[in-house]
Amino acid sequence: MKKLVIYTLIILLGFITKSCQDLDELNENPNNVSQTHPQLLLTEISAEAFQVAGTSPLYASRMLIQTGEENDYQYFKWGNGSFGEFNDLRQVTKMIEEAERISSPNYIAIGKFFRAYYFYQLSLRFGDIPYSEALKGESEDDFQPSYDSQETVFEGIITELDEAASMIEEDVAIEGDIIFNGDARKWLKLINAYELKLLISLSNKTTAGSINIVSKFQEVYARGMMISSLEDNAQLVFQDQQDSRYTEFNSSSYGSSMYMSATYIDLLKQLKDPHLFIVAEQTSSAASQGLDINNFDSYNGGSPSENYSVINETLVASGNISKVNARYYTDPTTEPHNILSYWEVEFILAEASLRGWINDQPATHFENAIRANFEFYRSNASAYSEYLSVEEVEEYLGQAALGLEGTEEEQLETIITQKYIATFLQAGWSQYYDYLRTGYPEFDYPTGQTPPYRFVYPVEEYNNNTKNLEAAINAQFGGNDGIRQLPWWLD
Repeated sequence: MKKLVIYTLIILLGFITKSCQDLDELNENPNNVSQTHPQLLLTEISAEAFQVAGTSPLYASRMLIQTGEENDYQYFKWGNGSFGEFNDLRQVTKMIEEAERISSPNYIAIGKFFRAYYFYQLSLRFGDIPYSEALKGESEDDFQPSYDSQETVFEGIITELDEAASMIEEDVAIEGDIIFNGDARKWLKLINAYELKLLISLSNKTTAGSINIVSKFQEVYARGMMISSLEDNAQLVFQDQQDSRYTEFNSSSYGSSMYMSATYIDLLKQLKDPHLFIVAEQTSSAASQGLDINNFDSYNGGSPSENYSVINETLVASGNISKVNARYYTDPTTEPHNILSYWEVEFILAEASLRGWINDQPATHFENAIRANFEFYRSNASAYSEYLSVEEVEEYLGQAALGLEGTEEEQLETIITQKYIATFLQAGWSQYYDYLRTGYPEFDYPTGQTPPYRFVYPVEEYNNNTKNLEAAINAQFGGNDGIRQLPWWLD
């Protein structure tokens, strides 16, 4: 009888212990798991990072105008920016931690790339930002990080890209990769090419910390593993299914009051550039007259510096202004979105050649870029392919305005202008930053409203990290957190 009691107690104790374990498992938050495979995080991170950046940079870059209200980006009156990328960086941090747990160098390398990608965007937007002490809230309970100088940030992210390039195991497939389908070599090409993008953006500087800009550019270029065809494009291909459609599909922002800017339209018309048919609709007046799609006179834009109500009362009322091509918001898979394309890399190399950073012919890279961009749209805007044929692109390249002749400054203007043309809904803020550092192409803006160099720091930083933020503003701008204060990279 005593043995039976003991056995019963043992079984009961085991049942109670197992029940407590089961309850602990039930109480565990499935959305806050302590461990996961980095491939799951990579899919989520990539899907977010490769989305279209929206229309704000197009207003700032004189490609779009508003006629229903005053748009802050069009009139250069913006204020506070966002630190939203830090939310994405937390996911990147988690991916790196999980990659370190399972000893997977490729995921660590890709994590370093995304760190460089996001910190680059944040620093260009503001100037000094939290970097070395950032993202330590969970690990070190530090929710008020100090700020690093913009120069320190650039030195850091260039170094991280160097580290990433050295870590990639080219023959090891990368699971969860929706960008390159697991091809580690293509990630290596992106890492190297993106480093060139960072370095060319510092064309007004000699060094970033201990890094010599030109020497580093030459070193990275000499590695040879570089985006070198459209097949290498760092792009997200959209699918006609929920949560996988083109970012701007069904967007209400393309409503009745959004139109094309004269700055962009007039440039395309002047060059007889068939990009015009891809990005814009004919004016309603031209369409009603039955004018051909490839009739350049059937397109028109409004001045980005004019009062919006004047444009509404004149060009809109008379049907003499073009809207954005409807394919951008009616086609769920209209075109892949690139964070770095083959043609952008070729434009970067054309500029670097012109500056004497590398011993190549600028014209070779320049023409490669234009041909590649035409080819991209032949495939992804097939309804307009007849206007983008090989014969058309050669005729386009043959005009005198595209010859790289004259002074170095005149050639630079030609390169940057063509690079600008190819950025419609493809490059985020890149074309605006290119304008800030080169002055090309010429922007039309209201008197007294010169193009801003940056954004005001987020309100949340003023509320939650006041001491460190004020120290950064004082160090950079003498206490003035204004949008026209000149950051280090442009100084």
